[in-house]
Amino acid sequence: MRQFWQRRTLWIAGLSLAAILTHLILRFGLRSAAPDAALPLKIALVLGGLPLVWDLGRKAVRGEFGSDLLAGMSIVTAAALGDYLAGSIVVLMLSGGESLEEFAIGKASSALQTLAKRMPSVAHRKAAGKAADIAVEDIAVGDEMIVYPHEICPVDGVVLNGHSTMDESFLTGEPFTIPKTTGAMVVSGAINGEDALTIRAVKRAVDSRYAKIVDVMRRAEQDRPRMRRLADQLGAWYTPVALGVAVAAWVVSGQSERFLAVLVVATPCPLIIAVPVAIIGAISLSARRGIVIRSPAALEQVSQCEVVMFDKTGTLTCGRPRLAEQQTVEGVEPREALMLAASLERYSKHPLASAILDAAEAQGITAPEADTISERPGRGLEGRVCGRNVRLVSLTESPGAKFPEFPDHAGGGLECGLMIDGAAAAAFRFRDEARGDGASFISHLMPKHHFRRAMIISGDRRSEVEYLAQEVGVTEIHAEASPEEKLEIVKRETSQAKTLFIGDGLNDAPAMKAATVGVAIGANSDVTAEAADVVVMEASLKKVDEFMHISRRMRSIALQSAIGGMALSVVGMGFAAGGMLVPVAGAIAQEVIDLAVVLNALRAALAPRQISDL
Repeated sequence: MRQFWQRRTLWIAGLSLAAILTHLILRFGLRSAAPDAALPLKIALVLGGLPLVWDLGRKAVRGEFGSDLLAGMSIVTAAALGDYLAGSIVVLMLSGGESLEEFAIGKASSALQTLAKRMPSVAHRKAAGKAADIAVEDIAVGDEMIVYPHEICPVDGVVLNGHSTMDESFLTGEPFTIPKTTGAMVVSGAINGEDALTIRAVKRAVDSRYAKIVDVMRRAEQDRPRMRRLADQLGAWYTPVALGVAVAAWVVSGQSERFLAVLVVATPCPLIIAVPVAIIGAISLSARRGIVIRSPAALEQVSQCEVVMFDKTGTLTCGRPRLAEQQTVEGVEPREALMLAASLERYSKHPLASAILDAAEAQGITAPEADTISERPGRGLEGRVCGRNVRLVSLTESPGAKFPEFPDHAGGGLECGLMIDGAAAAAFRFRDEARGDGASFISHLMPKHHFRRAMIISGDRRSEVEYLAQEVGVTEIHAEASPEEKLEIVKRETSQAKTLFIGDGLNDAPAMKAATVGVAIGANSDVTAEAADVVVMEASLKKVDEFMHISRRMRSIALQSAIGGMALSVVGMGFAAGGMLVPVAGAIAQEVIDLAVVLNALRAALAPRQISDL
């Protein structure tokens, strides 16, 4: 019974269609104009039209005067005038339109549904050297899992053993495979390559990336976003115009049939259907591109934002330091200093270790193994390499040592010193490398997306933020800002204009929530992802540009569908008012308009030839 009630509009549409066909057979197929030919239509109006009119009447009593009120008036007028065929066709239009909306939304969401169906239900947990099949929902953080060749990865994790590749195109939209080896991160939903991998789960399946996308599917189908109310905004003037034309046609002609014909043609299915179909289509397209729309209202609002605010680390930078500069004292060769430093850093988990190792590798330096190694608080990293005592320290922790100084023009960056046999030998400066697409992304925001201002809000040192701002072309910065200060800055800016905040860190969440639209890139922090309106799964500013293009295109298609459908309806109203369209013909014309509107709105789910201008 519950399933029947949920599909009530579909049953009403079926009943109306059957009644219309039966009426036509009785009237024309049997060449009879018997009084009972209208009986099927009367049944359809009672069993189908009455519930629809009742629902519309309840809305009107609550003050909800939607544009679909015209359809209810058409049904009542048709029944009162004895034009049962026109009334039944309007019942078919109204119930069929709602059923068509559900079908179109489901069609637009098909990519998300495909993602949900692809998720495996069984995974292979490794325990005591053996693999046992368990339900995916039973995976716990820390479990060792085996992903066999060509299987779908069931959970986010890190590779413990094995070498393979993974196809992440369903999540990122990028049509290539990613190599995976020990220490590499894997994401749920990715397809494994030719070799088995042993991974350690870092999240439960319900918290993994794949599950988040599936959750968006459910929210998208249940949510009625802000843009959905565009139908009521447009209907606020459309409904009185339609009523005015209908009354004028009746008064001028003296024919009540023209009043009915105008109302039938004016039935506003384009308004009811077009906007939600376009929105769900855009959500579906975004998901296929690795962009999760958590708040559909962001699709409408981002194109109206005038101020863009960036976090620094992990957003405009890669979050991976690199060796930017090296200075040595007289008598110490730069390659020798780098070799000794790399020999120590091979054993360190410090964030700067990889930067020194990468620099040594780039210069073709082979770092020998250290004889001894130790890392004690306040002492830095020290060991014995090639018979020499080597120590890496922070410059601030060794005030007595005279390390070489860097030129003033290179200010900023993290620094450390190298000591050989107790004497200062070299100094290293590191910087977090700017993203390759940062400068091009920022430079195109004003001419292509009509932003007026761009700023960086960061908790890092001013010298670091100024250096990055110069690299990416931003002139307005707020450095050394605490999360509370970030929040106040965003609130102040948002009170003056609509804002877009782009970040990735845990301390970005309050500011992201306060902005008009918050975008989290990389989804490194669950807190940030929950605060964001949009989550870009890949740490890429190009994906943010894709989101803005999808949004602008969606809005254009939604308005085009709704306004275009209304314009066609207005033309039809003119013909009906002039007596050139009888009610039945007007109803058929409106159905053709509805079909054209839905087909056009579905374009929002299709990827355009160019989805980014970066």
